[in-house]
Amino acid sequence: MLDHTNTKLTKRQSDIVEAARTAGTVRIGDLARDIGVSLETIRRDIRPLVETGTLIKHHGAVSPSFTGTEAPFERRMRDNAREKVTIARHAAAMISDGDSVMLDTGTTTSLLARELLRKRDLTIVTNSSDIARTLATVNGNKVYMAGGELHGDNGAAFGRSAIEFVASFSVRHSIISIGAVDAVTGLMDHHLAEAEFARTVLSCGQQRTVITDHTKFSRTALIKVCGFGEFDLLVTDTAPPEPILEQLTRSSTRCEIAKS
Repeated sequence: MLDHTNTKLTKRQSDIVEAARTAGTVRIGDLARDIGVSLETIRRDIRPLVETGTLIKHHGAVSPSFTGTEAPFERRMRDNAREKVTIARHAAAMISDGDSVMLDTGTTTSLLARELLRKRDLTIVTNSSDIARTLATVNGNKVYMAGGELHGDNGAAFGRSAIEFVASFSVRHSIISIGAVDAVTGLMDHHLAEAEFARTVLSCGQQRTVITDHTKFSRTALIKVCGFGEFDLLVTDTAPPEPILEQLTRSSTRCEIAKS
């Protein structure tokens, strides 16, 4: 097998790999549709990724190649863990006992759920089995979990039924994590189902908050979630680059820097 660590990927190949890592397994046809190229083109992009061991090809789909048995979500929980915990604690401080909170799936929102164990009598709405397990049956909480197709390694539910379920709630705090923040496009994610769900979560909250660490700044992803004027607050660990700060200011969207 070739050493893929020294292989330079094109922008489209990087998007393909990121989409596969996010989803766990992704259909080749869905990749072609989301990226906006033909099946022939997407297969040509995938072929060297399979040959170098970056991706594993299945019948009509690809998945990332991982060493060992650890799920990628568990690994991502450790990526920039100190910064994510700092962000999660800052966000948790905004939530009071008895509040209603809607959370999408993500490593930072899962860490936020752990910080919310300090609170009582919360009403939680989520599509994440990790968040639901963390907060259910403790401290007088009520937890409502969306049903739907389980997606990838993160044990989260997606699809029309999940969206319709959460859309029926109106909560005090709606909080999402995000895959990329681009000064031109706004908030972006790597998978269509996650982007659609995150967009719905934001629409259900009185206080709409995005939590993300600095590594997501000035990155792009496949799918736009929303513009800078469609949420109220960004919580992060480092001041965003000037072009992003300008967009936040223009949209009257607050940015708070979490401190450890």
